[in-house]
Amino acid sequence: MNKTSCRHIFRRFFLAVLPFLALLMPSVSNGQKVEGDIDTSFYMAIDAANYDSLLNNFYMQQFRRSATRHQNRRASMMYADFDNIPDSVFVNRLQSLHTVVPLTYNSEVRAFIKVYVRIMSHRLDAMLSLSEYYFPMFEETLDRFKVPEELKYLTIVESALNPQATSRAGAAGLWQFMYATGKHYDLEISSLVDERRDPYKSTVAAARYLRSLYDMYGDWQMAMAAYNCGPGNVNKAIARSGGKHTFWEIYPYLPRETRGYIPKYIGATYIMNYYHEHGLVAGRYEIPVRTDTVHLHRDVHLGVVEKFTGISREQLRQLNPQFRTDVIPASSHSYALSLPTSKTSVFLQMEDTICKESKDTISKNAVIALSSSNVIYHRVKKGETFNSIAKKYGVSVSSLRRWNGKSRNSTLKVGTKLKIYLPAKDVNLQADAKSENANDSVSVADSNAVAGDSSAVAVPASKPASKPAAKKSEPVYYTVKKGDNLSLVAKRHGTTAQKLRQLNGLKSDVIRIGQRLRVK
Repeated sequence: MNKTSCRHIFRRFFLAVLPFLALLMPSVSNGQKVEGDIDTSFYMAIDAANYDSLLNNFYMQQFRRSATRHQNRRASMMYADFDNIPDSVFVNRLQSLHTVVPLTYNSEVRAFIKVYVRIMSHRLDAMLSLSEYYFPMFEETLDRFKVPEELKYLTIVESALNPQATSRAGAAGLWQFMYATGKHYDLEISSLVDERRDPYKSTVAAARYLRSLYDMYGDWQMAMAAYNCGPGNVNKAIARSGGKHTFWEIYPYLPRETRGYIPKYIGATYIMNYYHEHGLVAGRYEIPVRTDTVHLHRDVHLGVVEKFTGISREQLRQLNPQFRTDVIPASSHSYALSLPTSKTSVFLQMEDTICKESKDTISKNAVIALSSSNVIYHRVKKGETFNSIAKKYGVSVSSLRRWNGKSRNSTLKVGTKLKIYLPAKDVNLQADAKSENANDSVSVADSNAVAGDSSAVAVPASKPASKPAAKKSEPVYYTVKKGDNLSLVAKRHGTTAQKLRQLNGLKSDVIRIGQRLRVK
């Protein structure tokens, strides 16, 4: 018998038994999905990135010392035994939570519960501590807009309770708002302020958005799906399903990430309530839960607030993640500054002095930045944007546009030469550019000697001397990039972490992306 005949017989046999195999498969109605239908590794990678980013930021590092750390050996043993837990246990536990949002149980939900049991063994301390900080505010705000309070667990899925979280698609903050949606819900997004990262204002926006989606679909799971992928994609899924109107009925027609969104949410809700049932033991971070806000009507610089209140600048940044720089532009309209309660009275006593010195500091920095002796030019390369160039040089996008006469709607063309003003010390950024591309940074005197594709061109304040002046250990600066740590930066520049801390007045080894460090 030849191979073609064998394949033909096998095909006929398979088609004959297919109806019987279908009878043996689990039903997909009422939310019951086939085991293994979803790839949890895809979502685990996202979760790991979100949680690791959170745990490595300054705020959590600062308070980690006070947390009782646990190896969670019992949790590891119970994770290994997870597959022996019967479905009925999970069903009963979820039903006992008595939530408005249906906590459907199926194979996908089980898979995500297992994912959370695994990742929470190292991150539970942070999640529970941050939930004590954020959840009371979430609950009050959600209740005001008649949104079920259990939707607070969406922030575990969206951002791991990290207000600085930013997705690859550009969504930002605790509730992961995209730019257009944030603007639609009255969140200010500018070069100095991004209210998508403001815990309170973003929660108000999220509550309004979720309520409007529920009014549209009349179903909280559908509202959550639309929150994740947009009403347009949900409407397409409804049409492709033949007019079905529940999440599990339109499930096969939704984008991949949204198919896992509701199971992830149910898994997060489960683990935040039943972590102890899986051998997870949590310590606590001493996060300053008690904070207060002061309303500012004058510009304030966080460096000046640090000077007069003793609150570290990094802590001020973490408590006020909506401010993109250390300048709070409150002279344009009022902003709220969050402070530890114990320091609020100190700020109020010194407010006039703080505002006056802040004005001088901001004004002085502006004069320095516009000094002609510190102008450099950047030639735009393929793939670069106003945002990426502004971030590279540590300037605001609005300033970059203003210096070059570009409107908000202007686009960049490859080869365009942009003018950038930097303080004298920051001209050393050219050294960083040279390390990436030896021909990227040249002086004007040498610019005619290269083929006009230089990336950064420094303009000297006066004519270059005929003889190069002897340089006497001028300071060298380095801009922190993704993946850097203090030890790595020190090793790269032939020094030690201790010397870098002394040079930069650092109180710990924590550094952040975009931070400029003096290395010599």
